Amino acid sequence: MELDTIKDAFDRVTKKQKISFSKTQEVIDQITKEIEQAIMKMQTSSSDAVECCDQVPILAELRTKLNEMAPMSQLEGCQKELSIGLSKYVKLLEKYFNPDISKAYRNVEFDNHIINDIIASHFYRQGLFDLGDCFIHEAQESDASTLKSPFQEMYGILEAMKTTNLGPALSWAAKNSERLSQKGSGLELKLHHLQFVEILQNGTRDEALKYARTYLAPFASVHKVEIQKLMACLLWAGRLDQSPYAEFMSPTHWEKLAEELTQQFCSLLGQSYESPLSVVIAAGVQGLPTLLKLSTVMAAKKQEWQAMKQLPVPVDLGREFQFHSVFVCPVLREQGGDENPPMLMPCGHVLSKQSIVKLSKSSTRPFKCPYCPAEATVSQCRQIHF
Repeated sequence: MELDTIKDAFDRVTKKQKISFSKTQEVIDQITKEIEQAIMKMQTSSSDAVECCDQVPILAELRTKLNEMAPMSQLEGCQKELSIGLSKYVKLLEKYFNPDISKAYRNVEFDNHIINDIIASHFYRQGLFDLGDCFIHEAQESDASTLKSPFQEMYGILEAMKTTNLGPALSWAAKNSERLSQKGSGLELKLHHLQFVEILQNGTRDEALKYARTYLAPFASVHKVEIQKLMACLLWAGRLDQSPYAEFMSPTHWEKLAEELTQQFCSLLGQSYESPLSVVIAAGVQGLPTLLKLSTVMAAKKQEWQAMKQLPVPVDLGREFQFHSVFVCPVLREQGGDENPPMLMPCGHVLSKQSIVKLSKSSTRPFKCPYCPAEATVSQCRQIHF
């Protein structure tokens, strides 16, 4: 794969750069050592009157040693290898990275308003509110408060959590308690858990007990074991770091909870945790080399690939971009479902049930696979589940 080739070339250049740096540092250290020794000899001169005469042979000796070391000659070899490696790496980048990516672009009409909303929403979900406002203004879009205000609330909660202030997070969780429960989220209990530990460590035992009776008691019937552990922490009030439950004070709990809150917040907004724009760009970067290569091959054959309804080659984006399974029959070009499920043929190709029925024309008559010379009957095809 092109990316593996580029990475290997980069690793080789990096290795040569480290060798060159080490050699350069070694030569500098040698020169520094000789100069320091010469300075020490000068400083040990016993008489100011003869000091000038004594320094002449010292400086001559230093010059002789530096000439014998020949620092430039020592550095020329590794620098030359580094320069050769860098020039090869640049040529490799020029070979695999075509600056003209427009050849991989397919002429598709987009709604500019929707595109602008996607970009602005990306800035807001990253917490770049000033940048989002500037973009909306430059794009001459209408007020984007509906996109901005939810993420302002989320980042306000996250900023408060950075200062160990769980008040805004607890208020939001209480307001959305029912919706969080429907999603099977334990976020509200985890927030109360952290708040209880904070009170126990910085407050008094009575304050912690009062908080537990008010906010933890409703969870006791479902989360009995966890509540019991928290109640045992009351015995270690003020010195929880010396208890068997010291792990409750780990900063990683705050980090994980902030991430979970972000996920649940976006989920309740009906949006994904990761920015759709980031995902699309990342997927495009992975698929771009294949599309560029396809456009080059098709241009050499004087064929227009943009007019095709289906790409002649697969674009492998990896499992990180596989969010759910949707089967579209390559023959009928219709999405599969309960009434028209995907069927696996003996040759390994998958068609929809309706396609197989149309191709076979009979339950016992063999038919040819539209993608290979193999033949099969309807009874030999098996329904598959994604």
